[in-house]
Amino acid sequence: MTTFSKILRKTDTSKTLSLPTKFFKSLPSFNGGHAVTFQAMDESGFVWTFKCSTRKKGHPKPVLSRGWLAFVRNKKLKVGDKIKFSVLNQTAGVPSYGVQAEKVQAENDQAEKVREEKVQAEKVQDVKEVKIFGAIFGYSPITAPSIP
Repeated sequence: MTTFSKILRKTDTSKTLSLPTKFFKSLPSFNGGHAVTFQAMDESGFVWTFKCSTRKKGHPKPVLSRGWLAFVRNKKLKVGDKIKFSVLNQTAGVPSYGVQAEKVQAENDQAEKVREEKVQAEKVQDVKEVKIFGAIFGYSPITAPSIP
């Protein structure tokens, strides 16, 4: 089973997904052309249609274009998330493909949120309530006296 995975970069989430040349060889035949359409099933069973194209001259550098950005938007993929393509099986010479999205960013977002809450808690500890007749009118930062 041929597979490849990739951590997404900005171009991958906003334009096209570049494929490794070794995976390119497992795609359907281009029959002398520079583009081919293929389908891949995601983890929920939905079938996505992608267009893979190559440069007409020089290094082929395969990229997914048509269908790719719809997949990115649907899965809410961001820079740092991971994508995995695989050839599931090859019956009668026709391969079937799978595609998986892994939201690595969600873990990073949660960690960032915890860090921000911790910083806010520390800020609250470094202030003093300003009270007039027992009512809190605001907060004043606690400043250490400067030593000459």
